[in-house]
This record gives sequence, C-alpha cells and structure tokens, in this order.
Amino acid sequence: MKFTKMHGLGNDFVVVAAATLPEGTAELAQAVCDRHLGVGADGLVFILPAESGDCAMRIFNADGSEAEQCGNAVRCVARYYFERISKARRELVVETRAGLQRVWLENDGLVRVDMGYPILEGKAIPTTLDEDTVVDQQVEVKGETFHITAVSMGNPHAVIFVEDAAHFPVEEWGPLLETHSLFPQKTNVEFVTVHSPSELEMRVWERGVGQTLACGTGACASVVAAVLTGRANRTARVHLKGGDLDIDWRPADNRVYMTGGAEVVFEGEYYPFSSRFGK
Repeated sequence: MKFTKMHGLGNDFVVVAAATLPEGTAELAQAVCDRHLGVGADGLVFILPAESGDCAMRIFNADGSEAEQCGNAVRCVARYYFERISKARRELVVETRAGLQRVWLENDGLVRVDMGYPILEGKAIPTTLDEDTVVDQQVEVKGETFHITAVSMGNPHAVIFVEDAAHFPVEEWGPLLETHSLFPQKTNVEFVTVHSPSELEMRVWERGVGQTLACGTGACASVVAAVLTGRANRTARVHLKGGDLDIDWRPADNRVYMTGGAEVVFEGEYYPFSSRFGK
C-alpha cells in the first residue's frame, strides 16, 4: 500500500489515494497508526472518488474508529490534491461524512477550508440534552465540576475554558470527559485559555486518538464556544501545540472558515502482516 505521511500542525496522518476502501479498514488503521510496529500516525486517511465534489475523504482514527470530519486531515487532502492530482487547481470540493467542504489554496501556500455551520442544538451534537444550546453546562467527573460548552463541527466537541491550558492535565481529564454519559457518541475535548478576544490557546484530547498537537474542528469549536460565552470575537487566532490556526465565524453566512498549513513528511510503501487480519 503506497502512502504519503502528512501533518497539519503536528496532527499527523497516513494518506492513501485509492479507488475503493480496502477490507478491514479498522484493523488496518490500528496497525498503520501504531508508532512502534506501523508507520505511526493519529489517523489513516483515504482519498477516494466522490459521488459529489472533486474527491472524497474517509478518516479512521488510531483506535480504528471512523471520524465524521477532521479539519487538519482535510487540509492535508487538499494539499495532496493540489500538488499530486491537479496542480492547476486552487479550489476544490471534498466530500466527507459530515458533508461537502470547499477548500482553497491561498497565495502564501496555506489552505483555507469552509468548515460549514456550527451545530449547537443539544440532541444534534449529539448530547443527551434536548436544549437549543449547551452553554456552560455543569458536568461532574470524579468529584470535579467542569463547565462545558458543546459544539459540533460535523463531529462533537466539549469546550472547557481554563486558566492555564498550557499546563492543564489533559491526559488525566480528557479520557474521562471523552466517554462521559452526556455524549452518547463520545466527544473531542478542548481545554482553552482566552488571552484576548482575538487570541486563544487550546489543547485537545481527540476522540479515538488521545492527546494530539492540533485539532482543526476543535479550534473552530473553541472559537464558536468563546463567542457564545462572550469571551472572544468571531475572528481569532488559535494557538495549538503544533502551531496556529486562523478561525473566522462569519455572521453573514454563519459558516466557520479555518486557515492553516499542511505538510508532506515522507512517502513509502506499507506491507501489512497478514496475521493481523486473520488471513
């Protein structure tokens, strides 16, 4: 299986262009993403023919589960498409499980993505709450109380504002909040410090992956949550461990736009051990 290793702000992926999904994608993702026995990555991404749009993206997390969407992965897919499939193009439409996404290659080499409308209704995120919005919802975990603002960007997010995101014990609380009963399909968890109305700092525990260096949909959700709670402007820069993303939640069309980089690391061929697949 020929692949390209890519990353968006350190959120890394094994990217494969294919005609169809291979069999056993969950097991394959686990094997490929293993950082000792495989290539090593946060996710396995397939670029496939699309029914609508220019190409389709399917992403499988390191634990084998499939994600609806991933902002860093879609930028990597776009970079791959612009450089390997159609060098003349500067705009394309990517089909994901969360819907169609329009993507642009900027003059400075960064990639801008229309991430769509934020979903705010409790049941649609999904949470177990039948509310128009889930803002500053109190949640207890092991005797600690957190205030969660829930947002879906095609995948669920729980945004928690903290005094010092850089030193917050993400690995302690992330997995407990990811699997909280409030979120029937689990959730990504963002721990965010607002430094100014236009500058946020974020660390993330990703559903099905663990702590990562960046999360594009999480950065979008964090800005939306900061706006909903009166902490930030609709246009803000989000500092992540792997770098920065510029987020713009436009009032004119209610859509969230994300701009950031995507890089190629190396290329190779992966030979899965047949014993891992029961063959």
